[in-house]
Amino acid sequence: MTTTYSRAAATALASLLLFASPAFAQTAAPAAKSDSAAPAASDKKMAKPRTAASLECSKEADAKGLHGKERKKFRAECKKAAEEKK
Repeated sequence: MTTTYSRAAATALASLLLFASPAFAQTAAPAAKSDSAAPAASDKKMAKPRTAASLECSKEADAKGLHGKERKKFRAECKKAAEEKK
């Protein structure tokens, strides 16, 4: 008789796990916007695309080996000078 109860309990447990498993499955991550080639970023970063002047200033900063605050200051001055030339 205990084997009957054991089998019934095992069957009930197996069916519970079988039907409850979709509740514990991982959900898919929301899809990124199809018009965006870059991975999802904050709205602030996605607000403006990089301009030609910005890219050129970055290349110059790379060539000079600038990093951190020096790079940020250089790029700001470079972009400001590029805007004044227009």
